Amino acid sequence: MARIVQKFGGSSVANAERIFRVAKIITDAYAKGNEMCVVLSAQGDTTDDLIAKAEEINPNASKREMDMLLACGEQMSIALMAMAIEKLGYPVVSLCGWQVGMNTSSTHSFARIKKVACERVKEELDKKRIVLVAGFQGVDKYGDVTTLGRGGSDTTAVAMAIALQADLCQIFTDVDGVYTCDPRVVPEAKKLPEITYNEMLELASLGAQVLNNRSVELAKSYGVQLEVLSSFSGNPGTIVKEVVKNVEKTYIAGVAQDKKIARIALAAMPDVPGVAYKVFSLLAKEKINVDMILQSYGHDECKDIVFTVADKDAARCEEVLNANRDSLKFDHIDINTDVAKVSVVGAGMQGNPGVAAKMFEALYAAHINIHMISTSEIKLSVLIDKEDSERAMRAVHAQFFQ
Repeated sequence: MARIVQKFGGSSVANAERIFRVAKIITDAYAKGNEMCVVLSAQGDTTDDLIAKAEEINPNASKREMDMLLACGEQMSIALMAMAIEKLGYPVVSLCGWQVGMNTSSTHSFARIKKVACERVKEELDKKRIVLVAGFQGVDKYGDVTTLGRGGSDTTAVAMAIALQADLCQIFTDVDGVYTCDPRVVPEAKKLPEITYNEMLELASLGAQVLNNRSVELAKSYGVQLEVLSSFSGNPGTIVKEVVKNVEKTYIAGVAQDKKIARIALAAMPDVPGVAYKVFSLLAKEKINVDMILQSYGHDECKDIVFTVADKDAARCEEVLNANRDSLKFDHIDINTDVAKVSVVGAGMQGNPGVAAKMFEALYAAHINIHMISTSEIKLSVLIDKEDSERAMRAVHAQFFQ
């Protein structure tokens, strides 16, 4: 007998037919003698629909009230799934975040998990019940409902696996594993049998939408082995773990793109010490994450600083920087949201110095211009025009995998 945590995404439970398909997956595992804790996301486009309803009432609603509203989606999923499992004749109970002791910070819409006091879940498992947990949500020290941000149900599942000391954590989605590239963009993409935490973390952070990056970070910290698999195909998935085989043979794990970014350029800033600190400390106070950074060579006692942020943060970024224009002393600010980031990721890149040349060769052959470049030990990213992003992915993937 094993203790298993499973997580099913919104597309897996989008309608009644899919709910019963998932119920069958859960109950089949339970019938084999396993203890089952299952985390569910909101159905299909429910979260987007709830956001649209809120905007009809108040486009500037507080984040606290948005959390109260958005948490309803997952509550609906677990209740409907419990009804389906009851109909199949199995013992089941559905629990919201506060009922499972998912204690979080008070940062509404992007709360962090502090502790999982899962005594209630253990009690229900001891009663031989299947436990359904609402993903994406928790409760803060004031008793207020919080949400964990987009993709937060993945994080909920990993946190439950840690708290319950589960033997297995399975993340079910609409694809049957982690691919070398988005198969919707590159049909030739290959499924990976396994991938390292670091590679998966980079891919998740760079736009691959298979796993939430916070969930991978948490799994790596506590050594939770994940399996990413499909709720539709029944095929074996991709194992995410610390060490994988054949790293030397497949030194590139995948290619990812991110279209939801903006390039910010501060032109003609004073070429003096402390300028970069002033800029990025202001953005840090606003909790605006900065990704790629480029500082030009000084000229005429001036320099330019160019960086990227999430496109949703672009307007706030412009507002903050313009409000401090007198102290920063830049000439003007330029914002471009028609850009995308394309990246290659692989733990084996450290021992293969030709990766950059091969990537740049592929982009050159496809007549794609590069605006910015960013590197780390296991990734290489380029900023290009958004209209070129999918063509770039196909060219780069072909260069490394065909």
